[in-house]
Amino acid sequence: MPGENLSRDEAQERAALLSVDGYEVVLDLRSAVGDSAEAVRTFRSETTIRFRRTGDGTSTFVDLIAPSVDAVTLNGRSLDPAVVFDGSRIALDGLADENTLVVDARCAYSRTGEGMHRFVDPEDGEVYLYTQYEPADARRVYANFEQPDLKAPYRFSVTAPEGWTVWSNGAGQQDAEGVWRFAETAPISTYITCVVAGPYHYVTDSYTRGELEIPLGAMCRKSLAKHFDADDVFLITKQGFDFFHDNFDYPYPFGKYDQAFVPEYNLGAMENPGMVTFREEYIYRGKVTQAAYEARANVILHEMAHMWFGDLVTMVWWDDLWLKESFADFMGSFVNAEATRFTNSWVTFANNRKSWAYRADQLPSTHPITADIRDLEDAKLNFDGITYAKGASVLKQLVAYAGRDAFLEGSRRYFKRHAYGNTRLADLLSILEETSGRDMRTWAKSWLQTSGVNALTPAVTYDAEGRITELAVVQEGDELRPHRAAVGLYRLSGGELVRYARAEADITGTRTVITDLTGQDKPDLVLVNDDDLTYCKVRFDERSLATLRAHLGDITDPLARALCWSALWNLTRDGLMPARDFVAVALAFAGRETDIGVLQMVHAWTKSAVTLYAAPEWRERGGRLLAEGGLRELRVAEPGSEHQLTWARFFAATASTDADFQLLEGLLDGTAKIDGLDVDQELRWALLSPLAVHGRADEARIGEELALDDTATGKRHQVRLLASRPSAAVKAQAWAQVVESDTLSNALVEATIAGFVQPSQRELIAPYAEKYFAAIERLWAERSIQIGMDVVRGLFPGLQDDEATLTATDAWLSAHESAAPALRRLVLEARDDLARALRAQACDRLAA
Repeated sequence: MPGENLSRDEAQERAALLSVDGYEVVLDLRSAVGDSAEAVRTFRSETTIRFRRTGDGTSTFVDLIAPSVDAVTLNGRSLDPAVVFDGSRIALDGLADENTLVVDARCAYSRTGEGMHRFVDPEDGEVYLYTQYEPADARRVYANFEQPDLKAPYRFSVTAPEGWTVWSNGAGQQDAEGVWRFAETAPISTYITCVVAGPYHYVTDSYTRGELEIPLGAMCRKSLAKHFDADDVFLITKQGFDFFHDNFDYPYPFGKYDQAFVPEYNLGAMENPGMVTFREEYIYRGKVTQAAYEARANVILHEMAHMWFGDLVTMVWWDDLWLKESFADFMGSFVNAEATRFTNSWVTFANNRKSWAYRADQLPSTHPITADIRDLEDAKLNFDGITYAKGASVLKQLVAYAGRDAFLEGSRRYFKRHAYGNTRLADLLSILEETSGRDMRTWAKSWLQTSGVNALTPAVTYDAEGRITELAVVQEGDELRPHRAAVGLYRLSGGELVRYARAEADITGTRTVITDLTGQDKPDLVLVNDDDLTYCKVRFDERSLATLRAHLGDITDPLARALCWSALWNLTRDGLMPARDFVAVALAFAGRETDIGVLQMVHAWTKSAVTLYAAPEWRERGGRLLAEGGLRELRVAEPGSEHQLTWARFFAATASTDADFQLLEGLLDGTAKIDGLDVDQELRWALLSPLAVHGRADEARIGEELALDDTATGKRHQVRLLASRPSAAVKAQAWAQVVESDTLSNALVEATIAGFVQPSQRELIAPYAEKYFAAIERLWAERSIQIGMDVVRGLFPGLQDDEATLTATDAWLSAHESAAPALRRLVLEARDDLARALRAQACDRLAA
């Protein structure tokens, strides 16, 4: 990544110097289907930029990452590419008041999911292209000023191979010469421009509201068309547009609305106006649970929210990334709950999204929601649990604090005042102060400009008759924040744990007395943050914790139950509850969990409890308990239900004995049956995976499965399983493919890493800990930032969970103080996870 960074200071200087009137981008993608490797390596990109000098100075630079530049012309003056182009920037001198720059370059197709990604479908040999730019990879496709505050209108023209269709942000049509020309966009930032091209399967529909009509499109690879449920995608899309038009009072501003599900995508999705891109894993090839459909709906609505929060109104620089991502993450759950069939989406938010936020907010790299983003590498790493999930949690707190009506009215005014412009934190706060009457700057200082998560614990005293004499909420944390929160009292009645009293209050300082609950009968459970209004770690008094150990499954309200699961998991991660105790609660009550998304999260936590947080000497016993519990619940689950499918996957992931493996083999070859369990192709891969990990499925057997599923998805599964086999030679080959070579695509790098790292193979991969620390700085310098992140995170030797690995990590950090800050951040985060695991293991060992 040498020379490809851009600092905030440089961006500010350039924004002060110039403004951009417009781009014309001409791409020739016919080389995408060339016969030779060289032919498909690059494509021609010609960019014309019209811009004005609005500040002092006559020099600047334009961004471009390309193998070569053929010509550069500034105001009719030819510049020597060998002199002005350094591989990532083109230097421009002698600027006039009005300027026209033309850059003719050869840009490279990508295999890392950055820039113009090229994919060949192994099923039918078809080639597919799409672009992905955030935060700064448009410069891999055309020359530009790559920063969000230099917005401009764009006109794209694309010459594509015969038989292809091309899409971009604006409406397009093909002329007689086979060139696709697209309508000029509204002023937008570089990172949300896009091109999608290839023989995609394309389905159309339309959304109508009064005089407004929005053409809708949805697409995927031809080989996935048989699985594509476009009708459900359009249903959620229309429900989302209804909600946003009802509440934002600003019609969708970008014309058409296409949604492309594309292969080997690094992200969940990207909010390119008029042409949203999604990872194609949201097209389900087999039976999945409603939680999967809810997750897809959430992403669809998240990206749609960006049409207003992010695309119409954009942050000036990546410091205020939350102005788009936090809002979109919040709106995804908000709209799902109020406008779609997924009315319990706040349960998923409390249990799933917040778990991501709590972890991120306790890492050494935690940061305020409004972060200090020095450069593009900082920006890339800040697409994290703080910016997304904590930011969304804080916005939920804001709605409770300021009121729903004030929040929505503030949004409406924000769009109208800043349409097609760029904003900072103060721009939004001033409007919310108008609509709510609250002091938003004090609120923002506590919630947006500080880091860390508070813990809220109830402290209760009773009189002789068992009535509450005082219930206080004790707040811990470096920054004591104002919380608008509810406290619920629950008691056992008829075998159910139900709420009988609730009070909502402003919680401030170290101790807040909830006077409205004085005099209530003694509860079995006190639940702080009932209804999940604020962002905090929930703690329990001793009586409440004992109640949960014995009766968690008796809680009737699904949100309250989800909050309790999440709180127990936080206690486990913090080394305050032994991992084996969490496993015991999960095995006792997970079978009674009705919310499938919560159940899947509990499964993930329970496996992590055994793998990471249990004392090493108890791991084998803990793993056996998980497999036994999983099989027990699988056999009693309703035949054909999503719970049965979820327990089948859990059992496969925890299988460890000959009897377990024999059952999996029987389910695969048809000699064993479980009533109602449909062993489709995706489930087949899940059942085969532990057989490969434990040496019961060799290369030939994995190849047989690929023959049944010779698709892009099947290939990824095959690569993962091949790397997961318990062999030193296998591990050496996988390491070489990822670390010593750059021939694998981003998706196959990810699959290989997933196969390489197996908890049951700790001893086998132990020799790679030293190799990891020897390789990562070189790898970071040589690879794209996306691949660098995948490798540094994925191959960190966290499974070598001992003090020696911690010491080796500290030694690397001490010896590499001048390493790239983003690289050091990744290593520091991994170190923190390891140290946390060691603390939790010490806690668990005391419970033996």
